[in-house]
Amino acid sequence: MTSFPAVSATVVLVSPTLPEVLPTAAWPALRAAETVYASADLPEATRAALDAKAAPHPDELVRASRVALVTTRPDDPGAAALVRRGAAVIDTPVPPLVRAVEVMDRLRSPGGCPWDAAQTHESLLQYLVEETYELLDAVEEGDRSAMREELGDVLLQVLFHARVAAEHDTDPFDIDAVADELVTKLVNRHPHVFTDAEAVHTAEHQQQRWEQLKQAEKRRESIVDGVPLGQPAAALAGKLGQRTGRRGVPSDLFPAGSDEGAKLFRIAAAARRVGIDPEGALRATAKEFARKVRAAERAARAHGFDPATLDADGWRRFWPRD
Repeated sequence: MTSFPAVSATVVLVSPTLPEVLPTAAWPALRAAETVYASADLPEATRAALDAKAAPHPDELVRASRVALVTTRPDDPGAAALVRRGAAVIDTPVPPLVRAVEVMDRLRSPGGCPWDAAQTHESLLQYLVEETYELLDAVEEGDRSAMREELGDVLLQVLFHARVAAEHDTDPFDIDAVADELVTKLVNRHPHVFTDAEAVHTAEHQQQRWEQLKQAEKRRESIVDGVPLGQPAAALAGKLGQRTGRRGVPSDLFPAGSDEGAKLFRIAAAARRVGIDPEGALRATAKEFARKVRAAERAARAHGFDPATLDADGWRRFWPRD
């Protein structure tokens, strides 16, 4: 039976997303080690910074004393062998947001989930829309638990699209590039916060400043450039009404005519110009109507009637009065 000497060893687990970040507790062990090894999955820059050697075969590794192995994988063969021989394990705390990126990467990578691996930007669009509306409903209902869940589902879509984008043949980008561009935008659009620019004292003033900076930044030729035309019609009409109103386009230039489309546009655009979200207002009214339909159906059933058989007078009879 083969015997092994007592092993004084440490395994340091780092995040595959942030391999350059080591916990404070790891440094005494790294300094005390006769040799610091790095597993094959550790980036070269991190290896060089630690002056770490490539990890040998696990059989050789467990025979050494006073060694430290830095790896991103708890199931690394060398790490597993050292742990079986009593090595101490120092784990790097990983922020939940970073962990979410790691989980998404694992799902998308070889050996992960076949469904996740098969998705494209286009196939994911339906889920982005659905999750956004589910979050919208949770906010409107004031359901904090649902809001937390639905915000996570929307975040998943962002992480998913960024992971797919990282695989592009000619123009790849990842979640870090997305976040970096967002930070740059927020800083540039708030010069009164991040520089000594003229102060902004009201939300309305900041909204105007935002649009001005956006116009200059993107060098748009039209005031309606950048308005997403694929959004719901009431929201689109409202956005166009708001955008043109800021540049002095009078409301008498709204689409004329008595057709329903023109009338709906005028209502939605005019509402947004006075600070009312037409999409939200219409949705609230629609949800209230749906509530009353359900109430009438319950009342009908309580009186022994099948709602499917109600005529106009029947619906009026059971319609809630509140």
